[in-house]
Amino acid sequence: MAFSSSSALSRISNLSRHFHSPNSKTSDDPQGAIDAPGGGLIKISSEVSAAISRGHPVVALESTIISHGMPYPQNLETAKEVEAIVRKNGAVPATVAILDGTPCVGLNEEELERLSILGNRVQKTARRDIAQVVASGGNGATTVSATMFFASKVGIPVFVTGGIGGVHRHGEQTMDISSDLTELGRTPVAVISAGIKSILDIPRTLEYLETQGVCVAAYRTNEFPAFFTETSGCKAPCRVDTPEEAAKLIVANMNLELGSGILIAVPIPNEHSAFGSLIEKAIQTALQEAREKNIVGNAETPFLLKRVNELTGGASLASNIALVKNNALVGAKIAAALAKLRVE
Repeated sequence: MAFSSSSALSRISNLSRHFHSPNSKTSDDPQGAIDAPGGGLIKISSEVSAAISRGHPVVALESTIISHGMPYPQNLETAKEVEAIVRKNGAVPATVAILDGTPCVGLNEEELERLSILGNRVQKTARRDIAQVVASGGNGATTVSATMFFASKVGIPVFVTGGIGGVHRHGEQTMDISSDLTELGRTPVAVISAGIKSILDIPRTLEYLETQGVCVAAYRTNEFPAFFTETSGCKAPCRVDTPEEAAKLIVANMNLELGSGILIAVPIPNEHSAFGSLIEKAIQTALQEAREKNIVGNAETPFLLKRVNELTGGASLASNIALVKNNALVGAKIAAALAKLRVE
């Protein structure tokens, strides 16, 4: 497959070369601050920078799952295991976070451990929060929207997460809609997830993604997955069956310069979806408790996930970890297939 010089993939190569300009700190300072295209400083690890400039596959990873998704040291162990899975399947992991006011793409072991120990003392950072966290010199764990923003900024087209945010249940009354959805509508990054968190309103979320012009594909299934379970009752708009098909979809989206992202929904492995009905019952209980306690906004999802884990005796957390690892495996293979297409 040939690409014109004006294609999005060519522009990603240009971004990579920018990181190795004389003003950039990479080889001498493995974790140096660099100028991102359009201004601003982003600290990118030398491993990630080298992979981008050479056209090697890179997978962006969020950090909210580390700080707010599970307790220490389980969060650190999971983060390391996910990165190892990405490496094993041929890609370089690039975990994204803001540390001491500096956006970082690619964390070392010390930074991962620091983030894990700080836990929910780190600010949960969506796109709207980036400027405030940077300006205050704070620490921020990036959500889907913030991770997409930084991945796009440095030229990483594939991003793996657990599940994306969406339209909250009763969102037609509260207007509580995750910024993940608008980010997918304006940032050309492919997000590999287990679908939409089942604590949310999945049918309305899919409608909203359609309004945003986001291509939504299910991986090896016709039905859109529901995070903790393989099925949601909603038909997927399109389907891809191999990493190569997914890569071609990403290439088409980039070459057409549609400007929007892609959501590739990967069902949770069958052996971990057995607790679906138990988890759904726990979700209903947790939702009721959240309403009674008036827990809303960006505090709601962490509360619900924590409460559901308590109500299911840890079954939901075990499923969450399993699906993230599976997404990392699929996402790395997609990134590798995309890199191969670029070479061809």
